[in-house]
Parts: sequence; structure tokens; C-alpha cells
Amino acid sequence: MSETILITGGAGFIGSNLVHRWHRNHPSDRIVVLDKLTYAADPKQIEGLERVELVAGDIQNLELVRHLIEKNQVTKVFHLAAESHVDRSITGPAAFIQTNVVGTFSMLEAARQAWSGQQDCRFLHISTDEVYGSLGDSGKFHEEMAYAPNSPYSASKAGSDHLVRAYHHTYGLNVVTTNCSNNYGPRQHPEKLIPLAITRMAKGEPIPIYGDGLNVRDWLYVEDHCAALETAMLKGTAGETYCVGGDNEQTNLMLVNILCDLVDKHLGRPEGSGRKLKTFVQDRAGHDRRYAIDASKIQRDLEWRVETSFATGLQQTVAWYLNRSAR
Repeated sequence: MSETILITGGAGFIGSNLVHRWHRNHPSDRIVVLDKLTYAADPKQIEGLERVELVAGDIQNLELVRHLIEKNQVTKVFHLAAESHVDRSITGPAAFIQTNVVGTFSMLEAARQAWSGQQDCRFLHISTDEVYGSLGDSGKFHEEMAYAPNSPYSASKAGSDHLVRAYHHTYGLNVVTTNCSNNYGPRQHPEKLIPLAITRMAKGEPIPIYGDGLNVRDWLYVEDHCAALETAMLKGTAGETYCVGGDNEQTNLMLVNILCDLVDKHLGRPEGSGRKLKTFVQDRAGHDRRYAIDASKIQRDLEWRVETSFATGLQQTVAWYLNRSAR
């Protein structure tokens, strides 16, 4: 039976990968993509896909969202649209509050009004592990941890998570929330660490590394994340939260070293060429030291597993960006 799903932020990094996955795995479904088409979006990423309609618009426009849900009889919403760059949230926090908090409120309210208590319709809210703050040398984030956001970005996502929870407990809206670790893979905007490092290396330009480079992140390949989102939408329990991680902890410095070596090999450069481009810069304000995800709940309850090894994922990512820049 065919359905129509709505994906906000579907022209962005994770969103466009999700559009391709759902289009491939659910060939009879229609997909409506709502995207503001900011600097971080690229409509060409989903261009030419049958049964996919791109609507340029703002998630803060409650009437537009409600119209799209009602007109298309949308039964599933993947809410990915967000301002997500921590550095930009420090220099300009207002946009993050408007999009991530007010925008999520508009999405929830539009879904509540359009669905009028229909329990077969579902709202999946995609969030971040940064809402939990910073870890010490041991331990991992899990669903029962208290929130402790340290940047305007993470605070805005924490606020949106709380709104989603409130709409389930107050109005009975069928919601599921996921909190993921750092994503990497094709179609990511070059402001983020991995594509930035790859593109800079390819051009022989300096690669900036914050502070001492020993901040630790848990890296999740975007296709594995999209598989988790698909699973959470289809099998998740209403009102539940699922942490999604790749179990790939790396310091930023080690990650950049690996990328340097992969780019050198791909481009046929002498070994060690890329590492000479590393440039340490002043650490950013409120920089969390370590993130790591305990994904045992989604593994146990929904039978989701990471399928892409870190080595394979990085090789595929490097090849994608270098092949793209060569065109």
C-alpha cells in the first residue's frame, strides 16, 4: 500500500541520503521534501527522482506545513530540518532558536492539527547527542541521561526534543525521537570537519584543527544512520527515544591523519604530504571534549546494526568528494 511521507530538510546532508534510501526501499511511496534551501542545502542531490516533490519553504510556516500534510495525506514525517553548525550558533544564535525551536513547534502543531489524533500517523524527530553535553574519559551517552547542552546549537536541539516529548504526553501525538552521533559520508556541506579536511587537502590548503586536536567524537556513516531512521519510523515505540551511534571513537587529530593518508593514496601523492597541511587554531568557545553513544537500546529493541566499517566508510567518503571535485 503506497503512502506519502514528508521529509523536512530533505535537500540537506542526512535528508538527501534519507530521500534516496526511502525512494529505493519503498518504490510505491511518494516523498514530499520541504526545505528552506539555505546555504547547506543542494536541491541537485535529489533532482530527477520520480515520485519526489521538492517544496521550497520554511518549517516555521505552520499553515504551509499543515497544508502539505493535509493535501498530500501525509502519514509519516521525518523532521530533519535544522540549523546545525556549532560555530555559527556561537556567532549568531538567533537563527538556531527560530529554526530549531520555533520551527519544530510549528511542525508538531501542524501534524497535531492535520492528523487529529490518528495513531497510524507518525512524527520522527531527528536530534543530536550534543544535547547531553560533554563526557569524561569514560562512559557513553544513553537515553536516560539528563540533558546538559553547552552551545546555543545543542540548547536549541534540547528545546526541540522537549517539545516533541511534550506533544506526545500532552496530546497523544505519535512521536519517536532519535539522538545521533556525528555523521559523515557523501553530500555533506564542506563546512563540517571531514569534507572540509578532504577538500582542503586536495587543494594543498591548511587544514584547521581546534585546540590540541584531542576532542573525541563517535562517527556514524550516514547510510547506517538513515537505516536507523527507517527502522525507528517503522518499528519504534511511540514516545520512545533511541540513541544512534557508530561505535567509532576518534580524536579529531587521529581522524585528520587518517584522512590525510587516504587522500595522499587516492591522489598518488608521496606518503605524509597531507599531514604537513595540519594547522592548529584557537579552540572554539564551549568545545565539548568527548561524545560517545551507547546504541544498545536500538540494537536490542529494533534490531538495528551498523553495517559500514569505519575504514570502508572513510574510503567511500574520500572517493566521493575527490571524484566530485575532479568533475
